[in-house]
Amino acid sequence: MINKDDIEKLSIDDLFNRLATNEKGLSREEAEKRLKQYGYNSVEEKKDSFLKILKNHLFNVINLILLIAALLSILVNQIFNAYIIVALIIFNSLMGSFQENTARKAIDELKKQIRVRCKVLRDSQWIVVDSSEIVPGDIIRVRVGDFVPADSKIIDGFVEVDQSQITGESLTVNKSKNDLLFSGSIIRKGEANALVILTGKNTFYGKTIELISNTKPRLRIEKVVEKVIFDLFAVVLILVLITGLYFYFRGLDIESYLILSIVLIVAAVPVALPPMFSISLALGSKELSKKGVLVRKLEAIEGAATMTLLATDKTGTLTKNSMKIVDLITIGDCSKEDLILYARLASNDADNDPIDNAIISYYNEMHINVDSVKIERFLPFDPSTRRTEAFASVNNREIHIIKGSVDTLANIFQIDKEALSNAQRLALSGYKIIAVAIDDRSMRGICGFIVLSDPLRDDTPYLIKELKENGIKVVMLTGDIKEVASRVAQEAGIGSKIILPNELYRTADLPIDADGIAQVYPEDKYNIVRSFQQKGYVTGMTGDGVNDAPALNQADVGIAVSNATDVAKSAASVILTSEGLKDIVSMISIGRAIYERVNIWIRSKIIRTFQNVIFIVLALILLSKEIITAFDMLLILFLYDFISIVLSTDNVRASSKPATWNINGSVIFGLLLGGVMIVEAFAVYPLFSSLPIAELQTAIMLYLLYSNIFNLLNIRERGNFWVSRPSRALSIAMIADMIIIFLIGAFGFLYVKSIPVIYIIEILILAGLLNLVVNNFAKIYIIKLLDKLGIRV
Repeated sequence: MINKDDIEKLSIDDLFNRLATNEKGLSREEAEKRLKQYGYNSVEEKKDSFLKILKNHLFNVINLILLIAALLSILVNQIFNAYIIVALIIFNSLMGSFQENTARKAIDELKKQIRVRCKVLRDSQWIVVDSSEIVPGDIIRVRVGDFVPADSKIIDGFVEVDQSQITGESLTVNKSKNDLLFSGSIIRKGEANALVILTGKNTFYGKTIELISNTKPRLRIEKVVEKVIFDLFAVVLILVLITGLYFYFRGLDIESYLILSIVLIVAAVPVALPPMFSISLALGSKELSKKGVLVRKLEAIEGAATMTLLATDKTGTLTKNSMKIVDLITIGDCSKEDLILYARLASNDADNDPIDNAIISYYNEMHINVDSVKIERFLPFDPSTRRTEAFASVNNREIHIIKGSVDTLANIFQIDKEALSNAQRLALSGYKIIAVAIDDRSMRGICGFIVLSDPLRDDTPYLIKELKENGIKVVMLTGDIKEVASRVAQEAGIGSKIILPNELYRTADLPIDADGIAQVYPEDKYNIVRSFQQKGYVTGMTGDGVNDAPALNQADVGIAVSNATDVAKSAASVILTSEGLKDIVSMISIGRAIYERVNIWIRSKIIRTFQNVIFIVLALILLSKEIITAFDMLLILFLYDFISIVLSTDNVRASSKPATWNINGSVIFGLLLGGVMIVEAFAVYPLFSSLPIAELQTAIMLYLLYSNIFNLLNIRERGNFWVSRPSRALSIAMIADMIIIFLIGAFGFLYVKSIPVIYIIEILILAGLLNLVVNNFAKIYIIKLLDKLGIRV
């Protein structure tokens, strides 16, 4: 291993000798040996132990409230209930910890698919490998948008490097031959070949760049969960105060009041919400990965559910990104052979650029004979200048070649009007036109145009239609001129109204009245995304380049396409593994399904809380009876939450509109439907009122449990409940719970007294008829009524 202090002092030739390698790179066999010797080029990520995760789950708000209920139970000498509550705290914490651990493992699996890839020279051929497989002595190629995978020294080339996250320097640094590149820095401009010297924990800063951030951003849904908890306990606190006044004025004993308070507190605790939410996100991430969408940030799932606008690039997303040369247009004395030769010299094999690949392929097919060709200097494509340059020697003639867009080169060189008109005419017909110019003693100007075709993907019109049907506005962003953008947008089914970036900014407070934005530079995209967001759109954006990174990071859902640079991938929320819009449509559908599951749980909990706690309090005030015990309520919590956790696997139907977190609407809906269910509970009560108090409490517990289960089956659909069937796991959980409840009622359980089986059958039938018939139509009517009032549920 080379000493760190010697790296900067040693020359490239010295390092070649010390590392036993050369400019042709290592052989595959030698690389495998060195991988065993030096280890993988990665640093093990520190992870929280399961005990630390468990500790975090033990000390949360929900468990603190349960602990208060346990202490109250001890005060009133209900020690067994205190044991049950403590067991519930432990169960809840273990469940949450196991699910977080499962989610973490799912993310770790995704990390294996999202690692940095690197171009390396093995056996004199450029291949792409995982950056963790880079070893000292390898020759790597880095270019704009790449992370530097290991400490390396430049052999040839010129790059502008961002070392801010390594050294803290805010300004980029220019580096060329013999300069050191630090692992984890970012190539902002240029490209270079470099010799790998130190890898893994042996690098200067002891780490490699990971594409998945270790930070855990706060999700909007977490705020929603907090609001649900706050609202539920606000309701319970009010009811506890009301019952306190009732007990005071009736002169009832404080012990009975504390017991009732325990019942009300336990009834409102949303125990299953955190694990259900964790399971939903973990399963959603796994499902998305199977669809070709790799999730980097969990908020992307929520963003996909609520997205209202998709800003999509054209090449490779709407089109096939399969460039082919269809014609060569020469100017003046320049021949087609000269034109394609100059274009070839200004192209790079290693970059795998679609335009360069088309030029190289066409050049090889022409079999052009040239006595001597040598590239003295190569300047790779720069998005800010929109051109590539090469300084070459052709048959001992020194020439400067410039390759770029027609507009770019027309601003540098004078151009024949007829030739420019022909190029523009072809561009309007949908072709990509690349201009080639030379600058030497004999000639200075554009020598011709290369005409390329990139046809629309076959599935693009269908997928655009599907996105629109799902309530998402699609806006195409392209660097092409307005006429070309309009033609592509029309063919794709997006629309025909194309504007320029400055036109978008002039209408800051108005909705987007455009189908596409043309002549967009990469640096425009950040401001475009911000403008969309300021207009109230939840914005998704696709991107691939290093200059797309700020916009991808700013977007609500930053989507790095399959061929994106490392920097773009690190800034994005999700990474696509295949081209086109298909994966984006899948992401939206799955995101909305996850949202719907969580929303169903929240609505169910609100309804159950209104039904259970208000019914209990009203029964006390109106009937002067404590119709349920704290132990009964704990059983309801245990048995029902088993079902509600499994809800995370349910076959819900994704909404055809973007999702919105409308808790106020859910509360109003819950209050109205819960009110109907309270009336039903009082209507059922007389059937069992003649039973002794212990048996009456059992009957009420069974009715509330069966009612809760059937209610979930009802509200999982906005229309008639029979439109869709629950998932197999949820169906099994419901049936199992019903059987357990039946057995508890028939044979008793600890403090629960048994009741005749005929009563249990009556309760089961009544709960089913009321919730699946009466409440089914009540639900539909309430939703229609709220829709008319502009309240979305």
